[in-house]
Order: sequence, then structure tokens, then C-alpha cells
Amino acid sequence: MWIIIFFLIGTTLAEECRKRDYGNGGHVCVCTSKHCDTVAYPERVEQPEFLIYTSNKAGLRFHKSSGTFTKTDQVSDNQILINSNEKYQTMLGWGGAFTDATGINIDSLDEDAQTKLLESYFSEDGIEYSLCRVPIGGTDFSERGYSYADGHADETLGHFRLAPEDFDYKIPFIKKAQDMSKGKLQLFASAWTAPKWMKTNGEYAGFGFLKEKMFQAWADYFVKFLENYKSHGIQFWGLTTGNEPSLGIAPFSKINSVGWTPIMMSNWVRNHLGPTIRNSSFADIKIITLDDQRFFLPWFINIVFRNKAAKNYIDGIAVHWYYDTVFPASLLKQTHDNYPDKFLLATEACRGEKAGEKDVNLGSWERGESYAFDIIEDVTHWVSGWVDWNMALDLKGGPTYIKNYVDSPIIVNSTAGEFYKQPMFYSLGHFSKFVPKNSVRIGSSGFDDHVPVAAFQRPDHGTVVVILNKKDHVVPVTLVDDSKGSIQVDLSKKSITTILYW
Repeated sequence: MWIIIFFLIGTTLAEECRKRDYGNGGHVCVCTSKHCDTVAYPERVEQPEFLIYTSNKAGLRFHKSSGTFTKTDQVSDNQILINSNEKYQTMLGWGGAFTDATGINIDSLDEDAQTKLLESYFSEDGIEYSLCRVPIGGTDFSERGYSYADGHADETLGHFRLAPEDFDYKIPFIKKAQDMSKGKLQLFASAWTAPKWMKTNGEYAGFGFLKEKMFQAWADYFVKFLENYKSHGIQFWGLTTGNEPSLGIAPFSKINSVGWTPIMMSNWVRNHLGPTIRNSSFADIKIITLDDQRFFLPWFINIVFRNKAAKNYIDGIAVHWYYDTVFPASLLKQTHDNYPDKFLLATEACRGEKAGEKDVNLGSWERGESYAFDIIEDVTHWVSGWVDWNMALDLKGGPTYIKNYVDSPIIVNSTAGEFYKQPMFYSLGHFSKFVPKNSVRIGSSGFDDHVPVAAFQRPDHGTVVVILNKKDHVVPVTLVDDSKGSIQVDLSKKSITTILYW
């Protein structure tokens, strides 16, 4: 058969990355109120043209190349096969979380730098996040522990109030992000903890469950949150049943939590959360359960779904990335195969969370590579979207009132009036920028576990192929598309490559 190879006919770059090397195996891109690197919205090219975007350890960031197809009989030993007739899941989106810490760090910059940071995530010159998580109340990445109904016990929630953090650090930046995304940004909400008086241990964290007599009040609390945010012009696409229910079974955990057994969760959804939401003005919101690690798949879900009413209220299953190197991605496929009508969504990830790791590791390519690898592994096992944790942290990896410092795709240095876009930012961008909502994953098969690949068909009928090269040398690849022919490309060492064609 004819093999088609491309020749580069020139490269273009928007605002360039101003690189800085902190000696951690890679670079950051430095942004200020005056300058920040951008990546233009990809304009459609017709056959025989295609586009390639490359980021790598050597310092390229969304390096754009355009090429043309020519016929040749040369064949690469390394083939990636793309089958556009093989359809899988529809993609829901990509993003991060509007935590208090995210807002605090954005707010620490001057107004022009704030705008550039938000544009980096949400505008057509940025990586175009489309699905973001909003905490219901405080998290470990707040400056204090709090809920929206602290103080005395009142099951009517007469004293429910949004917190100052909502008005200072969440609502303003969410609204700006929505404007920048031109209405494309969707939100889902997750609660970390209930008010202390609703819990068995009377604390925000530690070994504690929701008191059974508070099951209805806790469901009402969710609706109160949705109503309050709606009054400020913010509506939600989805909500989860609560962040990491396993933390409430961990006696020494300091992270805000509500513990749930799967039987308790099933009962609460069946008798309280499900009917309360479906009988409210938010009846169409997606209810997503678990919001915890792969370890709980599929057994936790199997127990929750034993009750058909609970199962029918739930639209999707949320998973976190922690311990993904221990618990295999096959658990995701097994869960999908058991419940093909329920979407899977990755809802939290970060680096620097493990003992012995640096909290913030400025410029680490390895951390960016780990993001790309996990995303490809997830989406090729039926996950429909991937949402990061904090979108902006300070140089320590906070603020966090329990000192749970970690890394973030953007690190803010407010003293210098700068923020640093890390390799993790670009890893996510190789998906979020080019794989919009309602894209469909299509068939792809690679040749090497160290060169994983995922492919998608966009709503505009474009094809996106994302390839990670974990190897420390150039890898020549022949990409064969069953409907287009073949192209040949050299993947630079330690790189992420997105190929886009129509």
C-alpha cells in the first residue's frame, strides 16, 4: 500500500514560552502581567495537510508544525493503527478544581496577571478547560475548616450561608472563567465534609460518618448550595456524592471528610439524595458516585447498585488517580463492562502527595509525563474525562490549613508577580486543547508500552491522536489511519505529541 509521509513546511508559535530551569529535570514557562505564552485555537486544514503540536523535556511547548502528505513506499518498524470506525466513549471534558487555594493564589497577583492565568486555562489562546470541580464548602486546601451551616444543630438549615471564601475566591473567578470559555465551561460540585453536628465524631475530619437522622438534612444541604450558587449566576452540570468516602474510615486522616460504607451510600442515594435532587429545580443534574480510588472498583459500586432505585438515580462514577500505579486500569474496564450506561470520570489528581516526594518540583518533566501517561491509560479504559486538583498553588504547595502541601500545574510566586506553568499544565493541554467535549474516542493500537497512544474523533470530524514518548531517544513512528492512509513522524525524546487532521 502507499505510505504517506510529511515534510515540515514551516513552524509557527504564538506568544513564546519564557523558559526557566530550576534544575528539576525540565523547565517552567514564566508568566507575568506583561507576558505569557499562548497556543492559538487550531484552524482547520484540509487534506493533504495536517498539524502537529509537540511539547518535550528539551523545552518545546505546543510547538506547532504544519505538514503535507506525499506518497512513498518507506515503512517504519513502529506502527500506530487508527480505526475511526471503532467507536468508544463520548468525552465529557477536561479541567481542574476551583479550590480556595486556587482562588487565593490567583487573587495574590495583580489584575493583569490574574487575567493571563485564567486565560491560560480557559480562553481560546489557552488550553480551553471545559469541565471543572467546585468544592461545596471547605477542603484541606482552605485556610480553615468550615461548612455552610456551622454552629448549632438545625436540620432545617435555617442558618445555611455561603462563606466569605465563595465570594472572594470562587464565584468571581468561576464567572470570569465562564466568560473566557464563551459558555463552554461546565461545573460539577463535591462536598468534603458535613457540618460537625451532622457527623458521628463531631469533627470535620477523622473516623466519622453521617448520623442516620441527618441523611435528609445532608441531601437538603446539597440543594441549598445549588440554589445559592444559582442566585449568583452559576449553575452546575453535575455533583458527586462526596469526596473520598474512604477518608472517613481513616482515624488519623486530617482531611475533611464524611465516611460512607457502600450500603450507607446506597440507602442515602435511594431514599434521600436521589429523590431530593430529582424533585428539585435541579432535576437534570448528573449525580456521580464514589469520587475515590480505583481500589473501590468495582466492588463498592456493585454494592451501591444492588438497589435498583439507587442505581437509577446515579449517572456516573468518579475515580481519583492516587494509587493508579498499584491498582490496574483493568478495574475501570471491568466497571464499564458491568455498567455500560454509567460514565466514568477522573475527578482528582496531583503530584507531590507521596511520602518522600518534593511537594513542589518546579519544571519536572517526569511529573508532566506521569499526567499524560495516566490520562492515556484512563481514556483507553473507558474514562470520559480527566479533572486535575488545584489549578494554582504557591511556592510551598499551599495554602492548606492541614499542611498537606502538593504540586500544581501552575505555581504562583506573588512576591515576584510571576506564575510558572509546569510540564503538567502542557500535558493536560495536549488533550483539553484539541479534544473538545463530545469528541468520541476511536480505535488505536500502539507498539510499545513506553509509547502509549489515544485517538479521538472531534465533533467537527477532525481526528486527534495524542502520543507520549517516555523513551530517552527519538522514536520513528508510522501512523496508519484506516480512512486516510499513513504518515511518518519522528517523536522527539521525552515528548508529548498531538496530531490533528481532517
